[in-house]
Amino acid sequence: MSRPDRGSASYRAVLALPRARALFATATLARMSYGLLSLPLLLAVRDGTGSYAVAGTAAGLFGLASALLGPYRSRLVEHHRGALPALTLLYGALLGCLAAGSALGTDAWLAVALSVLAGVFPPPVGPLMRTRWGELTRSEEQRQTALSLDAVTESTVFAVGPVLGGLLTAATSAPLSLAATAAVAVAGFTAFASVLGPVRETPTSEDAEDAAKARRRLGPPPAPGFATLLVVVLGSGSALALAEVGVVAARGAAVAGPLMAVCAVGGAVGGLVYGRTRWRTPPHRRLLILGALAAACYALPAAASAPAAVALGLLLAGACSDTLLITAYLQVDTLVAAGSRTEASAWINTAYNLGSALGSAAAGVLISRYGAAPAFPAATAVLLAATALAALLGARRPTVRPAV
Repeated sequence: MSRPDRGSASYRAVLALPRARALFATATLARMSYGLLSLPLLLAVRDGTGSYAVAGTAAGLFGLASALLGPYRSRLVEHHRGALPALTLLYGALLGCLAAGSALGTDAWLAVALSVLAGVFPPPVGPLMRTRWGELTRSEEQRQTALSLDAVTESTVFAVGPVLGGLLTAATSAPLSLAATAAVAVAGFTAFASVLGPVRETPTSEDAEDAAKARRRLGPPPAPGFATLLVVVLGSGSALALAEVGVVAARGAAVAGPLMAVCAVGGAVGGLVYGRTRWRTPPHRRLLILGALAAACYALPAAASAPAAVALGLLLAGACSDTLLITAYLQVDTLVAAGSRTEASAWINTAYNLGSALGSAAAGVLISRYGAAPAFPAATAVLLAATALAALLGARRPTVRPAV
């Protein structure tokens, strides 16, 4: 099925590609601002309004706006070269205003409104970076290695960022740490834009009428196989959220934290190994196999509740979930025509985040009625159902790569 890959698809070779190191470094700095944001935002709004309820609402609506509008921001940047600097300035300014208002004391409605508006404008650094990897790499193996490195780095940033945000808040204050996060965002996105280069135009073979339709479209790109890919990703996000909430309910926060850290470690190690392995199985089939394997991983803690079994199941589930996402990103270049790939990558993020939100909500209902026991069986069932539906709908990729 696979063998280790060497040579031009090594991580060193990928970073040696033209502009790759500068793009990778500036994208990591830009992503760090997202990793830092969660605690400073929540605590700054709490300080400014005196209410955790308002702070939770503001943070939740920020995340919702950011996730749901991500594909449309990506589409905007893909078709309008000046959009990225504009998004950067608006995003940084709104976070700065929210930080200033929190320091001085602010009305609850104003804090929520500023949070929602800030969630409208975050620049799509992840989708843009993945599109650039697709343009820089010269083979599918090299692209797989690059996307694996990118995914592991992004996951690491989002794991480390909240810790750094909490330390910064403890050392200064929540409004000041939010202002610092805004400054990191502006610096990171500006540096990333400076080395990103021009956004590639829509292919010349596409006429003006089709391009106009693409800009007006409300849903994902209508590429064969792409919607079924999103089904598997949505199922993966739902399953992981069900497992996470179930672990917290069953074990408590003190035990759940290390167990979820094991899941994150599994994702990082799995992603790095995956990126250096040459697979004989095509990506669209690999996606279904990984979905089924992840479901089996969640079934292990469902069958055996011993801590060792739960830890092993989460370790393997993390590896399967992260490699599933990498495989989904890998298919964008083969399923979606140039001019819509940044948006398509953002749709994968949105599907995963939507699945996570639905899984968390479902876990809350299940646990309130039946306790923590059904969480892992539900995670297994959801991911198996999503994978089976994708297989039934005939998830596939074109045999010919779309024209670039």
